[in-house]
Amino acid sequence: MRIKNTIIILLITVLMLSGCQSQLTDDDTNDQIKEQKPQIGMCFDSFVIERWQKDRDVFVSMAKELGAEVNVQNANGDLEEQKKNIEYFIDKGVDAIVIVCIDSDGLSDSVKKAKDAGIKVIAYDRLIHNADVDLYISFDNYEVGTMMGETLIENGLADGKVIMLEGPLTDDNVEQIETGFKKVMDDNNVEILDTMHADAWRAELAGEYVYNHLDIIEETDAIMCGNDNLATRVVHALAENRMADRIMVVGQDADLEACQRIVEGTQVMTVYKPVEKLAIRAAECTMALIRNEAIEGDDVNQADDGKYSVPYVKLNPIAVTESNMNEVIIGSGFHLKEDVYLNVPSKMPQ
Repeated sequence: MRIKNTIIILLITVLMLSGCQSQLTDDDTNDQIKEQKPQIGMCFDSFVIERWQKDRDVFVSMAKELGAEVNVQNANGDLEEQKKNIEYFIDKGVDAIVIVCIDSDGLSDSVKKAKDAGIKVIAYDRLIHNADVDLYISFDNYEVGTMMGETLIENGLADGKVIMLEGPLTDDNVEQIETGFKKVMDDNNVEILDTMHADAWRAELAGEYVYNHLDIIEETDAIMCGNDNLATRVVHALAENRMADRIMVVGQDADLEACQRIVEGTQVMTVYKPVEKLAIRAAECTMALIRNEAIEGDDVNQADDGKYSVPYVKLNPIAVTESNMNEVIIGSGFHLKEDVYLNVPSKMPQ
């Protein structure tokens, strides 16, 4: 009996040890699989602009679906902090870094350091100058400015006067949009009374401009705003001075408040840039670069970053007015119909 009990105990011990070994092996395998997943660092300038949160969520979701892990860092509008974010990703040895840059001229050294470490670098929505990034992906920003200008002309601005309240020139997109807009103004004999660039896209500066330049505001027929966040402050300031019903305002990004103003009649248009499409395409391209695959498609172009010609995936923006709000914004699910028509339910389409 003692011999039998001893044998049973030995068998139990062997089985327990085998189970532990199996568990250890499974755990080790899981760790190895996790380590093998592509690691992507995503560095935002800030989340002050409403749309960046959507870009982040869609990109992270798509990248995870494609098998990658994403680490998101926020520089809060501070260039030095963004450089630290990039350094952090380099130290972690990520496979790719996706950057929404604060200053198009301020990150060339950081990009070089990342590329020297074998990391793919993607300039997301804003071009980084003199950096030779592996990919620049954005919308056609010249066309954004053209759409703003053409919509104002269609609403009677020809031979009139306009003010331009834009974002900082450190954002490469601003100059592209401005160029497209000015071309339309020149072609239609529109006088540009003044131009202001809001540092770090601080929307309050646009509102302050209206309050501090009422003499110029009185002369103008329209105000071109660099984005809808600036337009929000501008329209509020105009309303307080009883001018919101006579001065046309345009913006971009299709923020909810801007869409509400369009159906209410205090903003003429916004430019919708399908951020879901941009973020998904960016995630797909990032994974392709990590796998050393070529970026292909009808949207692939080349862009001059000031020193290098870099691959450029260029997507098309859409001009949104009251006439196509239901089709473009609500139909795409970007905003809910009940939210867009919250203040004017009688205008809500059935």
